[in-house]
Amino acid sequence: MIRDLYNVRLRPADGAPSPLTDEEERRYRAVLFSELGNEIADRGWARYPAYTPEERHRLVDIAHRLTAHWGQRVLVEVEDPCRVRLHLADHGTPLP
Repeated sequence: MIRDLYNVRLRPADGAPSPLTDEEERRYRAVLFSELGNEIADRGWARYPAYTPEERHRLVDIAHRLTAHWGQRVLVEVEDPCRVRLHLADHGTPLP
Protein backbone atom coordinates (compact mmCIF):
# COMPACT_ATOMS: atom_id res chain seq x y z
CA MET A 1 0.00 0.00 0.00
CA ILE A 2 1.33 3.47 -0.92
CA ARG A 3 0.65 6.32 1.46
CA ASP A 4 0.76 10.00 0.60
CA LEU A 5 2.75 12.15 2.96
CA TYR A 6 1.61 15.73 3.50
CA ASN A 7 3.53 18.56 5.16
CA VAL A 8 6.71 16.52 5.36
CA ARG A 9 10.01 18.36 5.21
CA LEU A 10 13.53 17.01 5.05
CA ARG A 11 15.41 17.28 8.31
CA PRO A 12 18.50 19.47 8.24
CA ALA A 13 21.92 17.98 8.81
CA ASP A 14 22.97 17.47 12.41
CA GLY A 15 23.69 20.78 14.08
CA ALA A 16 22.05 22.85 11.33
CA PRO A 17 19.07 25.03 12.27
CA SER A 18 15.70 23.93 10.99
CA PRO A 19 14.06 26.21 8.42
CA LEU A 20 11.13 28.32 9.56
CA THR A 21 7.64 27.71 8.27
CA ASP A 22 5.97 30.56 6.37
CA GLU A 23 3.95 31.53 9.45
CA GLU A 24 7.01 31.44 11.72
CA GLU A 25 8.97 33.53 9.22
CA ARG A 26 6.16 36.12 9.03
CA ARG A 27 5.94 36.38 12.82
CA TYR A 28 9.72 36.58 13.23
CA ARG A 29 9.95 39.40 10.70
CA ALA A 30 7.14 41.25 12.48
CA VAL A 31 9.04 41.01 15.78
CA LEU A 32 12.28 42.18 14.14
CA PHE A 33 10.45 45.07 12.49
CA SER A 34 9.02 46.17 15.82
CA GLU A 35 12.04 45.60 18.08
CA LEU A 36 14.73 46.87 15.71
CA GLY A 37 12.49 49.75 14.65
CA ASN A 38 12.07 50.84 18.28
CA GLU A 39 15.80 50.59 18.93
CA ILE A 40 16.68 52.55 15.79
CA ALA A 41 14.07 55.18 16.67
CA ASP A 42 15.58 55.56 20.16
CA ARG A 43 19.31 55.50 19.32
CA GLY A 44 19.53 55.97 15.57
CA TRP A 45 21.10 52.51 15.13
CA ALA A 46 20.81 48.87 16.16
CA ARG A 47 23.03 45.79 16.00
CA TYR A 48 21.74 42.29 15.42
CA PRO A 49 23.47 38.92 14.98
CA ALA A 50 23.39 37.43 11.49
CA TYR A 51 25.25 34.15 11.15
CA THR A 52 23.87 32.97 7.80
CA PRO A 53 23.17 34.63 4.44
CA GLU A 54 19.44 34.05 5.03
CA GLU A 55 19.59 36.06 8.26
CA ARG A 56 21.43 38.88 6.47
CA HIS A 57 18.83 38.93 3.69
CA ARG A 58 16.10 39.04 6.33
CA LEU A 59 17.71 42.10 7.98
CA VAL A 60 18.11 43.86 4.64
CA ASP A 61 14.40 43.28 4.01
CA ILE A 62 13.59 44.70 7.46
CA ALA A 63 15.67 47.80 6.65
CA HIS A 64 13.71 48.26 3.38
CA ARG A 65 10.41 47.88 5.24
CA LEU A 66 11.49 50.43 7.88
CA THR A 67 12.57 52.84 5.12
CA ALA A 68 9.15 52.54 3.47
CA HIS A 69 7.35 52.85 6.83
CA TRP A 70 9.24 55.93 8.06
CA GLY A 71 10.01 57.60 4.75
CA GLN A 72 13.58 57.89 6.02
CA ARG A 73 16.41 55.74 4.71
CA VAL A 74 17.67 52.89 6.93
CA LEU A 75 21.09 51.56 5.92
CA VAL A 76 22.57 48.12 6.58
CA GLU A 77 26.28 47.52 7.23
CA VAL A 78 28.03 44.25 7.93
CA GLU A 79 30.31 44.82 10.93
CA ASP A 80 31.84 41.35 11.02
CA PRO A 81 30.88 37.82 9.88
CA CYS A 82 28.41 37.49 12.74
CA ARG A 83 26.89 40.96 13.18
CA VAL A 84 24.93 43.50 11.15
CA ARG A 85 24.30 47.15 11.99
CA LEU A 86 21.18 49.00 10.86
CA HIS A 87 21.20 52.79 11.13
CA LEU A 88 19.48 55.90 9.88
CA ALA A 89 21.15 57.52 6.89
CA ASP A 90 21.72 60.79 8.74
CA HIS A 91 23.16 59.06 11.81
CA GLY A 92 26.65 58.77 10.33
CA THR A 93 29.26 56.06 10.31
CA PRO A 94 29.34 53.16 12.77
CA LEU A 95 30.93 53.54 16.17
CA PRO A 96 34.39 51.95 16.65
